[in-house]
Amino acid sequence: MNLPSDYLPILIQAAVALAFIAVSLLGAHFLGPKQKKNAVVKNQTFECGVKVEGNARTPFSIKYFLTAILFVLFDIEIIFFYPYVLNFREFGIEGFLAVLTFVSIFFMGFLYVLRRGALDWSN
Repeated sequence: MNLPSDYLPILIQAAVALAFIAVSLLGAHFLGPKQKKNAVVKNQTFECGVKVEGNARTPFSIKYFLTAILFVLFDIEIIFFYPYVLNFREFGIEGFLAVLTFVSIFFMGFLYVLRRGALDWSN
């Protein structure tokens, strides 16, 4: 089997990564703490010294998830600004118009979110 020499570093790195994964999993299995079968009290849920009350699967308000999604959306918008800021002189007026279009689309989305009341926490 003749492999080009360009692939040899990739194969070595993949082999080292797989070996590290195997050694880590086997080491954790053999060197990690062993649980007793009859440790009922130790296997119960424990949260900072407070006894558990109720079900952990209580529903969250959809506003929480909308806020999280909006944060990610506008955070990604800022990330896309970074290459433009580094190279804005080379892009010229065409690049400025492209970024202006990009910002206007996000701004229209933000106005839509405001009109729909996604950021109104009083309800």
